[in-house]
Amino acid sequence: MTNEPAVLVLENGDVYRGEAYGARGETLGEIVFNTGMTGYQETLTDPSYYRQIVVMTAPHIGNTGMNDEDAESRRIWVSGFVMREPARRPSNWRSQRSLGDDLAEQGIVSMSGIDTRKLTRTLRTFGSMRGGIFSGDALANDADLLARVRAAAPMAGAHLADAVSIDGDYVIEPPDGVERVAHVVAVDLGIKATTPELMAQRGIKVTVVPSSWTADQILAREPDGVFFSNGPGDPAAADRTVEVIRAILDARVPLFGICFGNQLLGRALGYGTYKLRFGHRGINQPVMDRTTGKVEITSHNHGFAVDAPLGDASESPHGYGRVHVSHVCLNDDVVEGLECLDLPAFSVQYHPEAAAGPHDAAYLFDRFLDLMNGRRTLEGTR
Repeated sequence: MTNEPAVLVLENGDVYRGEAYGARGETLGEIVFNTGMTGYQETLTDPSYYRQIVVMTAPHIGNTGMNDEDAESRRIWVSGFVMREPARRPSNWRSQRSLGDDLAEQGIVSMSGIDTRKLTRTLRTFGSMRGGIFSGDALANDADLLARVRAAAPMAGAHLADAVSIDGDYVIEPPDGVERVAHVVAVDLGIKATTPELMAQRGIKVTVVPSSWTADQILAREPDGVFFSNGPGDPAAADRTVEVIRAILDARVPLFGICFGNQLLGRALGYGTYKLRFGHRGINQPVMDRTTGKVEITSHNHGFAVDAPLGDASESPHGYGRVHVSHVCLNDDVVEGLECLDLPAFSVQYHPEAAAGPHDAAYLFDRFLDLMNGRRTLEGTR
C-alpha cells in the first residue's frame, strides 16, 4: 500500500478514487471484470486481454506472488489492473517476486483500494466500457480525465491479433518418451503458452505461426490439422483470417478453433458475431456439451460471441454444409461451440486450461486428435 492517489474514470462519468499500485502514469482501455478466485498471473499474461483494464472481483489479490513458470506468454498484456486489496507480501514456495514488482517493471498502471463490488455491478448493468487509470503526473481534474477516456478507441471494430502475435514461427515437439502421432499448425492470434504444450503431451508436433500467415503458407507445411487460437479484438474486423479459415475448410484439413478462433470459424461459415454486454471472464463458467449432456466448468475470456441458431443443425450460410451448436453457456445461452457435420472442423468459445484450471475441457485436444486420425466420422456416415 502506497497511499499515493490514483483515479479510475469510466466513460459514463463515474469516478473511483484509490491508491496507486504497480507503475504510475496513465492507461486507457476497455474496462472488464474477471471472476476468477485464482490465476491472476495467467490472466495478466493472456494476450486476449490486450487493450483491456481488468478488474478482479476476488477481494484479495497477489497472495501467491509471481513466478517464471505460470506466465501464459512473453509479457503482461493487460492495459491496467484494478483490485480491492493487494497482498502485503506474497506467501508461496513458488513465488519469485511480488505482483506489484512485476506490474511496475513492465509499466502496467494499476490501482487498489476501491469498491470492486460496486464497479462490477456497474459493468454488469451498463456493460463494459472505456476507462482510464491515472496516477502520479497523469492526475488532473476529473473533467480532463473523462475527456481523455472518451477520446480512446473503442473495442468494437478493433483488429488487434497482429499486435500480440509472434513475428516468426517456432515448433513445440512432444516430450521425451511420447511418440509423435500428428503435426498441427497453430495460428497465433494471441495463443497461450499452455495450449501447444497440451497438444504436445498427446504426441502432436505443433508449429506455431504468426497471424499474418496465408493459407498457402500454412498448407505448405502439410499439417494433419490447423488450430486457430484465442486472441483480442473484434472478430468482425478480422476479415483476412476469416478468408484463411475458408481456404482451410475448402482444403478439408481438420480444423479446431478456440475463443477468437471459434468466432472466426463462425464468420467463415457465414454466421454473424456480436458484442456481449459485459462478456465472460473467469475460470468458473458453466457450459453444457449438447452432444453428451455433460456440464463443464470452463475458463472464459471473451467479449464477443457467435450468432448461430441453438435448435437443430442449420445450413451454413456460406455453403459449408450442416453446422451444429455443440456447446452452450448455462448462464445466458450464449453459443459456446460449433461443430461442422459435413466437414472436419469444430470450435469452442472457452479455453482448455493447464493452470490455474479448470481441467474439464482438456478432452477437446483428444477430440481434435481423433478428428485428424479419422476416428470421428461425419454424422451422415456414423
